[in-house]
Amino acid sequence: MHEYAFIRTLRTPHSERYLIRTPDTETAALDIHFRPRGGADATLVIFEQAQLPEEAIPALLTAIDEVILPDMTLAEKDISFTVVIGRVLGAFSPESDT
Repeated sequence: MHEYAFIRTLRTPHSERYLIRTPDTETAALDIHFRPRGGADATLVIFEQAQLPEEAIPALLTAIDEVILPDMTLAEKDISFTVVIGRVLGAFSPESDT
């Protein structure tokens, strides 16, 4: 069983972004978009280097549901997840003209 830390890195009126860590490594990035009439859609990107086994993903989704989204439940289908496994290439931003 993994112990997860959820670090909010961005918040807007309709979305949030989190970095998910275990004591050993950065594990995943989570983007949540809140629907206007309730519920949410989320994209969870699990980092390859975290080597999180696929069978551990349901427990991570449950932890997200319980810790970050306690008013929503997977069982009632008011939140949906798209899960991707990938590697981080870097952080990119447009160059400034100044």
